[in-house]
Amino acid sequence: MGAGLAIDRQVVVEARAWLGTPYVHQASVLGAGTDCLGLIRGVWRGLIGAEPEAVPGYTADWSEASGREELLGAALRWLVLKPLDAPAAGDVLLFRMREGAVAKHLGIQSETGDEPRFIHAYAGHAVVESPLSDPWARKIVGRFAFPLKG
Repeated sequence: MGAGLAIDRQVVVEARAWLGTPYVHQASVLGAGTDCLGLIRGVWRGLIGAEPEAVPGYTADWSEASGREELLGAALRWLVLKPLDAPAAGDVLLFRMREGAVAKHLGIQSETGDEPRFIHAYAGHAVVESPLSDPWARKIVGRFAFPLKG
């Protein structure tokens, strides 16, 4: 994919291919349906290949009752942890939607600078590219890179 494109741009190009894919809980099928985790899984498959582990079925409130940081744990196993203050296009962003809750939303940073943006899927919407506004940025609890070679 994208011979000659820098890795960060390859991630963004792959993520942008998912724009408009309807939100479907637990899905990860380009053009047919995905959720936020499915988007990350799809970009992984598009750039790296087979997914590194099977994703168990999950409910919309997964991990909340146990308090286990399931997404954070998976990100630490398979992605490259980055400093929160070093944004780059192509970064996988992990969000904590409410203070004290488990982190359970994911997106991919598509632009940095004065008008940062990210690509994500969430209930009631298709995959969209949104401004990474201050309210969203304050929810970021993890920043990761895909384990790709440049």
